[in-house]
Amino acid sequence: MNPTIVLSILLGLFFLSGIRIIFEYKRALKFRFGKYVKTLKPGFRWIIPIVETIQVVDIRVITINIVSQEVMTEDNVPCSIDGVVFFKINDPERAVLEVEQYKFAITQLSQAALRDVCGKVELDTILSKREEMGKNIKGIVEQETKEWGIEINDVKIKDIQLPENMRRMMANQAEAERSRRARIILALAEEQAAGKLLEAGKLIDQSPSAIKLRLYQTLSNIAAEKNSTILFPFPEEVLPVKKNSM
Repeated sequence: MNPTIVLSILLGLFFLSGIRIIFEYKRALKFRFGKYVKTLKPGFRWIIPIVETIQVVDIRVITINIVSQEVMTEDNVPCSIDGVVFFKINDPERAVLEVEQYKFAITQLSQAALRDVCGKVELDTILSKREEMGKNIKGIVEQETKEWGIEINDVKIKDIQLPENMRRMMANQAEAERSRRARIILALAEEQAAGKLLEAGKLIDQSPSAIKLRLYQTLSNIAAEKNSTILFPFPEEVLPVKKNSM
């Protein structure tokens, strides 16, 4: 085989092996003999094979889970709490050069911060102020990660698992609260109904004709039942009639 052809093939393979395509949402750190050279932007890039290498970093918002942590609250209630962290790499160079495995480091920081924050408050605070707890955890984590060129976008508490006996107690408490509210609403309704009946009675007392109309209405309602028999113990004429004054 012609040496020129062989050399051309080898050079072609050498060139092709150095081609790199970097996507828009990624950045590539280029190293030459292990030393950082520069950060490559998206597009078609070429590096010197063997001599140069790259490490790709995703600059989109990344999500990592905070595994369930056993926490003892300030009021001595054991519970398991997990969450999620949203972060973004603003400086790929620092994220790679300043910390080893930044995802693992953020996970460990988040777990420690979750235990620290939730362990200093009572259970009721954790249950009712999850957003505030997440912000407190975020504040602790981002104090460290800002030195790595990483921005913490948000921290959310996902789930809180309580002991079985505590769940039963809370369910009983909630049921008692619902029963109390129902009794209050019923009492208010009876009070309002009694007030309306009192007003109606006063209006009827002021007009004997209204008494007759009420009597006729009651008889009409009774007559709707075909199996009912109506007896009048007194003639209608005995009902008082108010005479108009001249």
